[in-house]
This record gives sequence, C-alpha cells and structure tokens, in this order.
Amino acid sequence: MSATDFDIQYVAHLARIELTPAEEQKLGAQLSNILGYIEKLKQLDVSGVEPTGARRARINVTRPDDVRPGLTNDQALANAPARANGLFIVPKIVE
Repeated sequence: MSATDFDIQYVAHLARIELTPAEEQKLGAQLSNILGYIEKLKQLDVSGVEPTGARRARINVTRPDDVRPGLTNDQALANAPARANGLFIVPKIVE
C-alpha cells in the first residue's frame, strides 16, 4: 500500500473512531509518514540476515503441574449461603 493509497475515513471506520476534519488531516499525515517509512524498509537487502523469533531462548516460567491435595466437598461448601445434596444453590438467572 503506498502512502497515498489509503482512505483515512475508512481507516477510522475500521478503528471505530470518529474524527473531526482536523484530526483526519493530522492522522492522515501521520499514517502517510509511517507508510513512507515502511516503503524505505522494503528497499533494504536482508538476504544475509537470519530470521529470529526471539532474542533469547524461551523458558517455561509457569509452575510445574504437580498433584496437590484439594478441598473436600464439606470444606468447599463451608461458607456457602445455600447448599443441598453437596451442591451450591444459586439463584436462577435464565428465565
């Protein structure tokens, strides 16, 4: 897409924003500058550059999935305002 090949009103519609004419002109100029810079980047020779996905190896930072004791049914229902047959009783929300 070239710098003059976009419709700022269409872009604003996609972004679900309303722009004043002054904002349209300002945003249009900014987007035009961005697209012009992208065109400059497309001219670079990157044939000798290896693609990278991350600067360093990714390590799983989540805790191990170990089995641990949980609550018993009575412990889980201890503070329930209403219960019956080992289940929580909640108000009906669908009519």
